[in-house]
Amino acid sequence: MGLRLFRGGDTSLKIGEELTRALVEETDQDVNGRGKKGSLESFDDLVKEMTLKRRDIRAFASVTKKMLLQMERKVQSAKHHELVYWHLASHGIPKSLHCLSLRLTEEYSVNAMARMRLPPPESVSRLTDPSFHHIVILTDNVLAASVVISSTVQNAVNPEKFVFHIVTDKKTYTPMHAWFAINSASSPVVEVKGLHQYDWPQEVNFKVREMLDIHRLIWRRHYQNLKDSDFSFVEGSHEQSLQALNPSCLALLNHLRIYVPKLFPDLNKIVLLDDDVVVQSDLSSLWETDLNGKVAGAVVDSWCGNNCCPGRKYKDYFNFSHPLISSSLVQDDCAWLSGMNVFDLKAWRQTNITEAYSAWLRLSVSSGLQLWQPGALPPTLLAFTGLIQSLEPSWHVAGLGSRSVKSPQEILKSAAVLHFSGPAKPWLEISNPEVRSIWYRYVNSSDIFVRKCKIMN
Repeated sequence: MGLRLFRGGDTSLKIGEELTRALVEETDQDVNGRGKKGSLESFDDLVKEMTLKRRDIRAFASVTKKMLLQMERKVQSAKHHELVYWHLASHGIPKSLHCLSLRLTEEYSVNAMARMRLPPPESVSRLTDPSFHHIVILTDNVLAASVVISSTVQNAVNPEKFVFHIVTDKKTYTPMHAWFAINSASSPVVEVKGLHQYDWPQEVNFKVREMLDIHRLIWRRHYQNLKDSDFSFVEGSHEQSLQALNPSCLALLNHLRIYVPKLFPDLNKIVLLDDDVVVQSDLSSLWETDLNGKVAGAVVDSWCGNNCCPGRKYKDYFNFSHPLISSSLVQDDCAWLSGMNVFDLKAWRQTNITEAYSAWLRLSVSSGLQLWQPGALPPTLLAFTGLIQSLEPSWHVAGLGSRSVKSPQEILKSAAVLHFSGPAKPWLEISNPEVRSIWYRYVNSSDIFVRKCKIMN
């Protein structure tokens, strides 16, 4: 600093050296905890202080250092608060979506058409016909489900070949049924089924409850660790740490994916889509994909080149300091993307994937809940180890729900499926306007309930 600010004669060099030495000494004092209170608020205050009181260069260095430290603390605090507020905003249900569910529920009670059978009797045989393309969606979001189906149908070469199976919870079943019953004329076969309509054996119910209880324990452990550290995050892991506390980590529908073969015992091959995706191309060829004896097809490699993961690496999910993890996975390997996957359910039933998933959950408990971050994906990655067939990267581009979308425009346009993975879902105001507009193309803006609830606003 001295050499840059004071160039010229010997006097300037001496002043520069003295200032530099004073700043270094002041830094050493700050490390020992001195001089961090009473700093000035602005550079103008500093000039007045130095001018009026005729402070020497050591005092100037002291006050300057205090100001810099205070400014740094304010910047870090502002960044922290911004991230927390943004994270909280991602958990809310917009008024428009709440309105839509209420109006559809009311319509179900007063309109016989909203209660008609889904699918109609003449189409029931298609629900288990292997010659059709079966798509499964597990969701409690009516609008999101409508966009997934609308975008798939509009971009399909033969939309009549598709059969959609929507699984939802009991509270969402009524509005979900009403929506697709009223809009049935513009869509192919759609089945809406609530979890309360499944009659599972007591053994399965017990395993599901055990699964949810363990996931809640992991979530609470992670939350307590952050709380004990006063939510002080390691640089670069802020968003990831908060995402691990997302309530969706505890949602039953997210965890039931591991039981898809039991949800659909009569199906052999399906495509599972998340409710936060937009389909831009015909998906028919996915059912013809050769999985080479594997159970599932997923995007693992990325459009951005070798060793460039489309999502996260295993080290972002798992605790590799634990021998159980380090002996099972390689921390720098890419984790496969969920959100758009092909599943050979017949091959799945011949493996112990679901049992392995449960075994890993019990191992997590016996290991002190320290094996992975909260969420359904980490144990799923372990259970499917060695059973994933890599798909072309253009099938699935994820991360559009993050704070900044990194995928180039040409990649977004050519991708078959765009996935708004991350907190910034397209139906939230915090989502990226550029990619949100892609999602809104497939919202049925002519629907009377969409207009009354001001969804497009």
